[in-house]
Amino acid sequence: MSQRNREGKRGARERLREQRERERSRAKRKRTLGVLGAVVAVLAGAVGVGMVASRTEDDSGKSGSSVVPPRGAVGKGRLVIPSGTVGKAGKAGRADKAGKPAPVTLTVYEDFRCPGCKQFEDVFRKTVHELQDQGRMKVEYHLVTIIDGNLGGTGSVRAANAAACAQDQGAGKFRAYHDVLYRHQPAETRDSYAKNARLIKLADQVPGLVTAAFRKCVEEGRHDAWVRKSNDVFAHSGYASTPTVLLGGKSVYGDPDKPLSPNKLKRMVLAAARD
Repeated sequence: MSQRNREGKRGARERLREQRERERSRAKRKRTLGVLGAVVAVLAGAVGVGMVASRTEDDSGKSGSSVVPPRGAVGKGRLVIPSGTVGKAGKAGRADKAGKPAPVTLTVYEDFRCPGCKQFEDVFRKTVHELQDQGRMKVEYHLVTIIDGNLGGTGSVRAANAAACAQDQGAGKFRAYHDVLYRHQPAETRDSYAKNARLIKLADQVPGLVTAAFRKCVEEGRHDAWVRKSNDVFAHSGYASTPTVLLGGKSVYGDPDKPLSPNKLKRMVLAAARD
């Protein structure tokens, strides 16, 4: 075999070997890219699931994310808690002996952290209850969170949620718990009502209020969104402070030139009954 033929065959073998190496390299790259593609697809899928789960949790998993009015709430959007009469046995009673509705409504916008609201309650509580229980006046409460907004914290909304949870229990529980919260109101700068444990402990003072349902309602913030909605409506109502007190739709409290007293309130309610 000539030298030229041997070199030609050797060259052909080298070219074949190089071609096979290139093919193996291409196959290896394809396998590597395939694996990487699969990993990327899995990771992308995982990220996609995480984003959906996160959105789902943000939209519906948060406690109190939907507006849930308490039992018996009335008015537009069911944002008002009506406080009925309470008999000696502590049960909600009729408006009066004849079952007729009270002739006038006392509307109160209040915040459980508000010192001015506590002052109003301390001065007028006995008179308000007396007029309620005589069937001469009904009371409607709008719960707001103005102190949380001004000073920070969550005590206003937490206490309002707990009061709404008491309303869920029926049988005059809201009225009784409402009064307990004002009697034990902390200093305005102390956000003690931000603690659910504190609110539940105070509820022990209302016979029969602390049940498993009440605890769950308080701890999960069942009515938080409802409280915030009530506060939002108040913020756009034209009223600027708490307490705002209306009798028959007219403001009757807070004007230094026309101060309100328990006796004056009685006279005004009796006059409304005669009209």
